[in-house]
Amino acid sequence: MAMATTRESPLGTFLRERRTHLDAAALGFESKRRRTSGLRREEVAQRAHVSTTWYTWLEQGRGGAPSAQALDRIARALMLTEVEREHVHLLALGRPPGTGYQGADAVTPRVQRVLDSLPYSPAMVRTATWDVVAWNTAAATVLTDYGTLELHKRNILKLLFCDPRAKQMQQEWESVSQFVVAAFRADVVRAGASDEVKALVDELCRQSPDFEALWRNHDVRHYSDHVKHLRHPILGEIALEHSQFAVDGRADLCLVVYNPVTEDDARRIRQLVDAKLATREA
Repeated sequence: MAMATTRESPLGTFLRERRTHLDAAALGFESKRRRTSGLRREEVAQRAHVSTTWYTWLEQGRGGAPSAQALDRIARALMLTEVEREHVHLLALGRPPGTGYQGADAVTPRVQRVLDSLPYSPAMVRTATWDVVAWNTAAATVLTDYGTLELHKRNILKLLFCDPRAKQMQQEWESVSQFVVAAFRADVVRAGASDEVKALVDELCRQSPDFEALWRNHDVRHYSDHVKHLRHPILGEIALEHSQFAVDGRADLCLVVYNPVTEDDARRIRQLVDAKLATREA
């Protein structure tokens, strides 16, 4: 009689290997009388809220393709990193996962060092809800000194629509505000942060009729490279090239860099930043 065989699955192999690296005792499971290290299949299934039979079939390469939601539950159960989570989705579904909003209270020292390596280019890191969570000295000098603001006020939209000084700095405020709201809406949906942003949107609609009107338009735009024209209270009119980059591959975290367009812009910014640093060190 022919024996039933299990098809070797790259996904199953990867999941088995990952669960052997977990500490059963640390996760609240009995650690005695185990033939192999790590978690058993039924324990992974319990943590992922799926049936043991279904999870066993998944490791054995049986059955149909799992849902993205089930894969995410398994990824959390196995305490996978973002890279490992993406790998699981690619193995199972042939496409990367949608990156959900994670939020951020701060950035790693490595990312802060990247910001600080740009002494005369204002740079910051913002979340998908446009909260500024890190910045360099040039950004604090030329744009806004975020360190002097309360945490809940370190938001680009709040500054643009609710801070008269920030609004006055924009040479083309109407076009900038339209563009920003449309790009913000697209960012929020892309990062899966629609629920997280509801309170912010409600607050902005209450405080700014301009924002409320733009938000009702439902426009979406991609925040592509462009030139930002500012009317600075000390520097006068300056132009900054805007570029942005994902941080560690996350759709909800963005590095924004502003480079001076002309040599004269760069010279004036350099002088102002150096003067601020000299005052700080005195």
